[in-house]
Amino acid sequence: MIRDLDNIEVKVLFKKIVRIINYLKYKSENHRDGLKKENKYDKEIPKTLKEMKLKLSQKFEDCSDIVVRTVKIDDDTKVLLVYIDGLSNHEIINKNILNPLMTQFKEKYNINQKDKLTFINEEILHTAEVEYIYDFNNVLNSIVEGKTILYIDGYSTVLKIGAKGWESRGIEEPQTESVVRGPREGFTETLRSNTALLRRIIKDPNFKIESMVLGEKTRTEVSICYIKGLARKDIIGEVKKRLNKIKIDGILESGYIEEFIEDNPLSPFPQIGNSERPDKVAGKILEGRVAIICDGTPFVLTVPRLFIEALQTSEDYYSKPHFVTMIRIFRVIALLITITLPAFYVAFISYHPQSIPFKLLMSMAKSREGIPFSPFVEALVMLTAFELLREAGVRMPKPVGQAVSIVGALILGEAAVKAGIASNLMIIITALTAICTFIVPSLGGVIPLLRIFLLIGANLLGYMGIFLVAIIITTHLFQLKSFGVLYMYPMVTLDPRSYKDSFIRLPIWMMFTRPRPLAWENSNDGKYRMKLRNKRKED
Repeated sequence: MIRDLDNIEVKVLFKKIVRIINYLKYKSENHRDGLKKENKYDKEIPKTLKEMKLKLSQKFEDCSDIVVRTVKIDDDTKVLLVYIDGLSNHEIINKNILNPLMTQFKEKYNINQKDKLTFINEEILHTAEVEYIYDFNNVLNSIVEGKTILYIDGYSTVLKIGAKGWESRGIEEPQTESVVRGPREGFTETLRSNTALLRRIIKDPNFKIESMVLGEKTRTEVSICYIKGLARKDIIGEVKKRLNKIKIDGILESGYIEEFIEDNPLSPFPQIGNSERPDKVAGKILEGRVAIICDGTPFVLTVPRLFIEALQTSEDYYSKPHFVTMIRIFRVIALLITITLPAFYVAFISYHPQSIPFKLLMSMAKSREGIPFSPFVEALVMLTAFELLREAGVRMPKPVGQAVSIVGALILGEAAVKAGIASNLMIIITALTAICTFIVPSLGGVIPLLRIFLLIGANLLGYMGIFLVAIIITTHLFQLKSFGVLYMYPMVTLDPRSYKDSFIRLPIWMMFTRPRPLAWENSNDGKYRMKLRNKRKED
């Protein structure tokens, strides 16, 4: 019997080894084929206009938005202008490129001057952004990015001209992060508009914006923003490393990037911050974080993210610290209520009725009279109905969505009580849970999951089940990291200075230093700010 088991294990091991060898073999063959295709691909720019037009027509076959314009600028010279209609600015092309080429080149140029390509670049083109291209692949990439390509017959070098211009949404107030007091500007879908909004707030030459391209098909431009000398070098390096590892056909929104670069992608808790507000992102950068801006979306990512950020808003720093501290405590209470209230309701009714005052117990028993479901099923049904109503309100058109969610909730709650499906107390608990969910919107994706886990624990073991699930969640939170920084900072430290901007908020003039895990340890900004404070006291 033992020999048979040994033979089976040897066979299984042998099959695994064969699979690994086949995988490595096919991988090397595919890599070799890819190199052959790449070597076969002609990267050189043709030296005749006819060949250039033919090559472009082959690459952009069946592309009706590609504009190829041939212009004769003197008796023996022709140029080719290539751009995409809709991505380039026609006014810039007509006034700053075509008009000077057709009117000024023949008058100014003579054979004793420099070569035509340099002459056109330095004296004819009236555009700020001009660059030489020596590779046909770069020509194709520049065209699809919205650049204008100028090719001169007989030259193997091409001019890339910055003449981008497409329709974009204007700067508006963010819909997801409304405030009573504070700026009304929000990010847009245009990357350069977003970087300009941040640059207008942070007027520091050490504020760096580095760009890269992600997505083999979409070639989406992504920018990394940080303050040199303030953000930690290891965090900046880790951000670049993780972004460079992303291999995907397309990046359509910053959510794609978020899933690729998280420390623990299986955790339901958000480990990367996102915001539509330039003032909020600028504040995080000033604390030592790194921002990631993705072209095509108004949501900017910030790393590292801490759990405490879910209880903070940008408006907290524009109001009095006493009021803000009170509001943050209310947010903590709201978070605990929305997660645990349904679970405690099930535990009270099913396992611990003796913990309820007698009069309240009689009232609860009367309200549950005739209900065919257990407290667990009742709570699960009502919370599911609430999530469906919320999703319907979000997905429907705005004028209809609010009416559907409000009227639907009222009608559904009243009908459920009359039909004997749910008790009055359960309707109140569901409504209170829903209200508290909206107070902490950044955790809206994880709160329903935590609520269900606690409900299951309460249904199985009562109080003990709630506490066991809570211990598991807390343990997971305290071992979670975001780009090497503990997720639950500052709750993991006993340093009182770390709590100056946590559940409470001290006055801004008392915040001498930045969060230690975020800012670069050799930065002197914290000492400098403290000196300023001491001078004020002396004055």
